Amino acid sequence: MTSSTLLPKILLAVLKGQPKALQDSHYPVWHLAPATGLLNDPNGFIHFQGRFHLFYQWNPLGCQHNHKCWGHWSSADLLHWQHEPIALMPEEEYDRSGCYSGSAVDNQGELTLCYTGNVKFAEGGRTAWQCLAVQNAEGGFDKSGPVIALPEGYTGHVRDPKVWRHENQWYMVLGAQDLALRGKVLLLRSDDLHHWQLLGEIAGSGLGGLGESGYMWECPDLFTLGAETFLICCPQGVAREARRFLNTHPSAYLSGTFSPEQATFEHGALHELDAGFEFYAPQTTLSSDGRRLLVGWMGVPDGEEMRQPTIAQGWIHQMTCVRELSSRDGKLYQQPVRELQALREDEHRFAGRGDDAPVIDARSLELWVESEGELTLNFGNTLILHWHKNQLRLDRRSLENGEWLSRYWEGEARVLQILCDSSSVEIFINEGAGVMSSRYFPSHPAQITVSGSGELRAQYWSLRPCMVE
Repeated sequence: MTSSTLLPKILLAVLKGQPKALQDSHYPVWHLAPATGLLNDPNGFIHFQGRFHLFYQWNPLGCQHNHKCWGHWSSADLLHWQHEPIALMPEEEYDRSGCYSGSAVDNQGELTLCYTGNVKFAEGGRTAWQCLAVQNAEGGFDKSGPVIALPEGYTGHVRDPKVWRHENQWYMVLGAQDLALRGKVLLLRSDDLHHWQLLGEIAGSGLGGLGESGYMWECPDLFTLGAETFLICCPQGVAREARRFLNTHPSAYLSGTFSPEQATFEHGALHELDAGFEFYAPQTTLSSDGRRLLVGWMGVPDGEEMRQPTIAQGWIHQMTCVRELSSRDGKLYQQPVRELQALREDEHRFAGRGDDAPVIDARSLELWVESEGELTLNFGNTLILHWHKNQLRLDRRSLENGEWLSRYWEGEARVLQILCDSSSVEIFINEGAGVMSSRYFPSHPAQITVSGSGELRAQYWSLRPCMVE
């Protein structure tokens, strides 16, 4: 499909779909969500010439995973976002099955996108091209075409380039699947973004002390915080454990020591990045003041997503809040970006037994809770957090069969920072040592009720709306 036929369809879909989405009681008050249709992976997250840019996988024509374009928002402050021209559409032979995920770089003052052109064949096979596009004077992007073909020794599942600059050279990590159907992360190097050398595999199933660890590693992102280098990834096919990796596809990280010269990454065990029901495909960038920021897709592929009630209103999925990353003893910490504090409205406090706590409006809320006793927090009779001495358990009914499902965070939780929106809850544990991100679909007005004999101290604010312009 060419832009001359696809663009009018997108425009009509947005004109018809956005009013319906905005009237949905589950549409977020302050999180980023699609104007209509399906949103998934964040792409091209970058601070460029005074503004943050966040691109995203977008099917404006429906709530299914096809027709993948790159939508585009920008912001000066991570609070007030505006729509930008559609960045990429699947209109060339090399990306005709979708403009899949990737990243953005500042190439000598030119905002340049690095993305995967996905091609599926009628007989069932597929291939992938790693492609470039450069921003033009009108704010759109001109495609430069493929710069990396499918590397030898890998299936057609090679995608999601994350590119960065180091000592006058470009580096790329790339998700891949080898011919033995094992997930890998590839490292590549270039002088000019157009000619790339494959340096080898730096992580994946069967590498670096890991056993069998999945059949495809998506969305890799390699960065350094302090003395540690972290590799974020989405290892599809990791075996479920009793209390970890319970989502259909998890998001995880490795920490260790990276040598770009030797093309090696020595790392430890695989850690779950978010223990909630919905979190996937995170991507990071650096702010102008040197903070490492992350945003993720609050969804999971191949789970119960197509049962979500917002589909009836023509839209599905949202982003997480933007998060600041830090490291302590080789562990990755996540906290809501400090700019979000500007959304706070009236402050309230409570101290006492859980059973005596006030009922709190959950529609758009930031809540801090400290406790050493056992408590239960009930979010709209739809999502329930059980706060035990050495464990958090988050319960939610299956959208498919109504059975209760659980997610876990193991350890002693001392303080929780909870961010609520119309259909999402993000629980930050012990100042970012753990996170549980989940969608939920309560009847509004939804409320949080607290129960239990434990003593608690709470501080909370309603959050003002912050819509995209």
